[in-house]
Amino acid sequence: MRYLLQLLLLSGLLLGACQPQETKSPAKPDAVNAVLDDWHAAAAEGDFERYFNHFENDSSIFMGTDATERWTIAEFKPWSEPYFKDDGVAWTFSPTFRKVYFSDNGQIAWFDEELDTPNLGPSRGSGVLVKQGEEWKIAHYNLAIPIPNSIVDDVVKQIETELNNPSE
Repeated sequence: MRYLLQLLLLSGLLLGACQPQETKSPAKPDAVNAVLDDWHAAAAEGDFERYFNHFENDSSIFMGTDATERWTIAEFKPWSEPYFKDDGVAWTFSPTFRKVYFSDNGQIAWFDEELDTPNLGPSRGSGVLVKQGEEWKIAHYNLAIPIPNSIVDDVVKQIETELNNPSE
């Protein structure tokens, strides 16, 4: 009887282990690309509400190109609002290249993108999005201006000068 119970228990375990496991399909970058493209379009169209609705929450982070520009979204909204109201265009960032990556569970995406901008020239953005239900939301964005290595020494000196003698 004892062997029969062990055999039944072992059989049950083996059958359970052989059942098909639910697998998630790999995350695809299309939805993330759509969010980022619409986010950039909202800025170019001066659509304040649409732009900020793409962020996860007011604690999300936006980092600009200046060393002082690290804002929560709650801080970034009042700073940026005049740009949205001025002429109907906050800023225009046109992605020319983007690569999107996903966490193993498909709930977090991170990306880097190259941007064409009329005011900053060639720029880069990178960031993190989190999936909330079926929507992707931006949790962190970092805007940067790449500096060619051939001029980096001069730029570093200019930055040091500015930081040591800030203009009023």
